[in-house]
Amino acid sequence: MPHTAAPTVSWSVEPDRRPGTPLVVALHGRGADEASFAQLAPYLPQEATMAFVRAPLAEGGGYAWFANRGIGRPLPDSLAATAGWLFDWLDTEAAGHTSVSLLGFSGGMAMAGGLLLARPERFAAAVLLSGTLPWDAGLPEEQGRLTGMPVFWGRDTADQVIPADLVTRTGTWLHEDSGARLEERRYPGQGHAIALPELTDASAFLRRAWESEG
Repeated sequence: MPHTAAPTVSWSVEPDRRPGTPLVVALHGRGADEASFAQLAPYLPQEATMAFVRAPLAEGGGYAWFANRGIGRPLPDSLAATAGWLFDWLDTEAAGHTSVSLLGFSGGMAMAGGLLLARPERFAAAVLLSGTLPWDAGLPEEQGRLTGMPVFWGRDTADQVIPADLVTRTGTWLHEDSGARLEERRYPGQGHAIALPELTDASAFLRRAWESEG
């Protein structure tokens, strides 16, 4: 079913400070919420507007972006419904910003990947953390789909949460088929989490991407 209510968003800056800034749409992990994810704001580019969006489906004391058939395996109709909902919201929010980038963690990485695969032309860059792209969800995944797109992929190779076959498939496609300008970083000992070194690297990556756009 389509989502009808507007997204709940925790913003990093007040409305009068948003025009003329890069917009970063930040998508939390499964079972979390926008408030907990917004705690990352001080460690992300201060010149940007961060929009920490709450996923639409209540789950586990928090929220999820889509129904799935196992970890990292979205149901196509559910993923498509949330993607449409987010694109409708972006149609109203993106105006006045210099660009729109994505930042997704875990289930939020799968959602960010769904948005990228659906409409790559809408985004300037993507930060994908500790997750998988949404395979077998009816999205375009042809060779060169993300040609020229700056993509940051950060993870701990010992992360046991995301199925290894999905991580391998994601890495192969990003490196060999996507056409993206990929920056992959690995963080031993981090586990299924986000730590300061990764945020520092991701912030530097976003600034480089915005500078190249300018």
